[in-house]
Amino acid sequence: MPVPPVSRRERKKAATRQAIGDAALQLFLERGYDQVGIRDIADAADVSTATVFKHFSGKEALVFDQDEDRESELIAAVRQRAPGQSFLDALQQHVLDTWLSIAAHPQRAEFVSLVESTPVLRAYAERMWTRHTDSLSAAIADEIGVDPDNLACVALARFVLDIPTLARGRQDPRAAVEEIFGILAHGWKPPREPSAP
Repeated sequence: MPVPPVSRRERKKAATRQAIGDAALQLFLERGYDQVGIRDIADAADVSTATVFKHFSGKEALVFDQDEDRESELIAAVRQRAPGQSFLDALQQHVLDTWLSIAAHPQRAEFVSLVESTPVLRAYAERMWTRHTDSLSAAIADEIGVDPDNLACVALARFVLDIPTLARGRQDPRAAVEEIFGILAHGWKPPREPSAP
């Protein structure tokens, strides 16, 4: 089925959002999060403060400007997975496709330093993915035919959503993501002590 063309209005809206997000991140990296106000961001993006708030719910959201479609993408990973693919495999691929590209971004070190040095951003980052727990657990529950508030589905969704935080800072992020999904799929086993030579 062909994808309908994006209207000029939608392209302009997306370009404005991108310009605001880019201006905000640049200012935050240059001056620090607490030293930048919404007026500074609006001026740098050449828009009004009302336009900033039309596109972003608050100052924290400006740092994480790619978060808008995360929930629908998570649900699509479960519901629109390939025939025969388990929803855990589909979610693993989704996390690898989305999070690893962010982890490899050239400004990643500066961005992480900004987030880690700003308590309000650290807290927001922790909540950012996990706030989708209810929607993701309902999609999983629907796929296996149980009640939407099934505790096993809620726990599984929460663990999946915590994976980027758990894998952050690991030497091999891909291996960390795969190991955690392996635990979710096959259960936890105690690590073995290395054999003595």
